Amino acid sequence: MSNPLTNLQQCPSPSFVPFLPPSSPLPSTGISVVGPRRRCLRFVTRCVSYGQSSVDNSAAVVERNQIRLGLPSKGRMASDTLDLLKDCQLFVKQVNPRQYVAQIPQLPNTEVWFQRPNDIVRKLLSGDLDLGIVGLDTVTEYGQGNKDLIIIHDALNFGDCRLSLAIPENEMFENVNSLKELAQMPQWTEERPLRVTTGFSYLGPKFMRDNGIKHVIFSIADGALEAAPGMGIADAILDLVSSGTTLKENNLKEIEGGVVLESQAVLVASRRALTEREGALETVHEILERLEAHLKADGQFTVVANMRGTNAEEVAERVLSQPSLSGLQGPTISPVYCKRDGKVSIEYYASVICVPKKALYESVQQLRAIGGSGVLVSPLTYIFDEETPRWSQLLRNLRL
Repeated sequence: MSNPLTNLQQCPSPSFVPFLPPSSPLPSTGISVVGPRRRCLRFVTRCVSYGQSSVDNSAAVVERNQIRLGLPSKGRMASDTLDLLKDCQLFVKQVNPRQYVAQIPQLPNTEVWFQRPNDIVRKLLSGDLDLGIVGLDTVTEYGQGNKDLIIIHDALNFGDCRLSLAIPENEMFENVNSLKELAQMPQWTEERPLRVTTGFSYLGPKFMRDNGIKHVIFSIADGALEAAPGMGIADAILDLVSSGTTLKENNLKEIEGGVVLESQAVLVASRRALTEREGALETVHEILERLEAHLKADGQFTVVANMRGTNAEEVAERVLSQPSLSGLQGPTISPVYCKRDGKVSIEYYASVICVPKKALYESVQQLRAIGGSGVLVSPLTYIFDEETPRWSQLLRNLRL
């Protein structure tokens, strides 16, 4: 398969070039992408010229019996992915930690392949993988809008970050706080364009084109991007940001309108695999059900309180008078049977509601205020809907 970073070329010389004028401007934009090498920083750079995307997804689905799920092989994303699957009762069994293939006993027709995130996207497009868990930024950068990639679950609740443009806090940019103000600076001309260092050779230029910003040149680098403006080899950087602490420590600031993409971990698949590979759709259905049930329950608590009342309806009316006690669909009210003087009687009713963690204490206080006692609290593990919403959405997307 061709590299999604289109027409990748080797830089002609290992020597450092502090600034290069536009060498391969994109049509009607003046945006250019270059890749100077540096020896004194942890920069891994390359020259990129842009043409039509060379990603080829025309090949037929390769014959095999196993569904292949690609997972990140290293780092925080890898450990968070395994933790999520474990929470969904999907246990990845790896015989040897040095091996790149593993099994999930709960999905006997599925193989796990540990890969770098960008390779997961590439192998989804080539047909070597069927499913994958990666960041949305990786899918967007390396997928480049390829229609064969379909995002099945867009919010796995980890890997949160944003792809954002950052500029120095020095005198030149002291009063520049928005993308519009940056674009209107008179310094940027065809001869002296805005220099941006980034690892996103597709999303970076696309963002500038979409915002109508001309006279921009990109240098493509991996690692230590925050140092580039201080060394004088870039005017701005475009990089992933989580807390923003690293930017501040290197005297950089984000600007209004400079966020290219909000990202977190997603479950992505090959459309061809879902429609053509036997068993793929059934596997996705089970994974989705487990994911949705766990993620919906995450941060939710079951609260049970005993309340005196004449009947269930009267107790329900009291509970529903408090706005934070309605639960997911409303409270469950059931009789509590007591035995007095040898006779069974109903003096209390148990009210069962589901509340989010942030509203837990307030909900307990409200239950007490309307007569609740013996309040029990327990975390929820799973909430299974009648049908998984994202499953119905997927079938519509696939026109099935």
